[in-house]
Amino acid sequence: MTNLNAVDPAAVAQDAHLEGADVVIGKNTIIFRRFMRNKTAVAGLAIFLALTVFSFVGGYFTQWDKQTIDPFNIGMPPSAEHYLGTSQAGIDLYAMTVEGTRISILIGLIVGLVSVLVAAVYGCTMAYFGGKVDKVMLFILEALIMMPALLVVAVATSGGGEGLRRDLPSWLLLIIVLLVFSWMGTARLIRSLSMSLMQRDFVKAAQYMGVPARRIVWRHLVPNIGSLLVLDITRGVTGAILAEVAFSFIGIGIKVPDVSLGVLIGGATSQVQTFPWMFWVPLTVMFLLTGSLAMMNDGLRDAFDPSSSSSGSAKKRTALKARVKGNAS
Repeated sequence: MTNLNAVDPAAVAQDAHLEGADVVIGKNTIIFRRFMRNKTAVAGLAIFLALTVFSFVGGYFTQWDKQTIDPFNIGMPPSAEHYLGTSQAGIDLYAMTVEGTRISILIGLIVGLVSVLVAAVYGCTMAYFGGKVDKVMLFILEALIMMPALLVVAVATSGGGEGLRRDLPSWLLLIIVLLVFSWMGTARLIRSLSMSLMQRDFVKAAQYMGVPARRIVWRHLVPNIGSLLVLDITRGVTGAILAEVAFSFIGIGIKVPDVSLGVLIGGATSQVQTFPWMFWVPLTVMFLLTGSLAMMNDGLRDAFDPSSSSSGSAKKRTALKARVKGNAS
């Protein structure tokens, strides 16, 4: 006959471990768990990482590169020798897609990260010093916002920037131009948020204690707008990739012999009926890139939002402790 009051030593040890465990979970851990519970966001992250790995190691799986011409396979559809077919010039589309994806991802990541960093420093500096410093920096910001970005890109990457084009690759030149115009809107938003933070007690206490301005900006202002910065990074990466595609599509972005998704899409638009694989392959890659970033952005927004339905960790932890205490008693 089984003794219902018998105690399982292993179960008691496990319950005691759970009951005595520290239930305080760090903020970063909570955000990470919320993000990982979002299947759509995780799928977006997986797609983006897969495309990034493909862009850096995909060239090792073919003998062709973006410059080698195959005279025996000109304008051929996908085959065993050319996985994605060849262009009307006989260049392997797979090799060009690998190169174009890498260039587009590099442009997106560099512009997205650096522009948010510049916007954070500039906006927080405006809010911290205020007064005349804020007015001068705001005037500079408004002047940059009013500059015609399209015209500057056209001049820098076309005839007017011939000297720069000889010294720099066209994709690096495009990164510089995009960085000049991609941070202003975020800086204005950060300035308004940081001004409200300047009225908080912990910032005033740091000022009264003589903490240097640089440390106050980096340790008190920037971390408190961290969620906004993370979301702006994903949006900035998406915006930079779309800007590269748009500028290259109309002929004022990346120039041949450099390759990007925009260059491939723009070059195949007029021949979509004749060489459909030349158009749909880079277009599909672009949709996967921007779509995965949008999925990640939605997941990050829900993870940073305390009222998001994807959280649920506190209730589950409380229910687990209640069950463990009930079993122990």
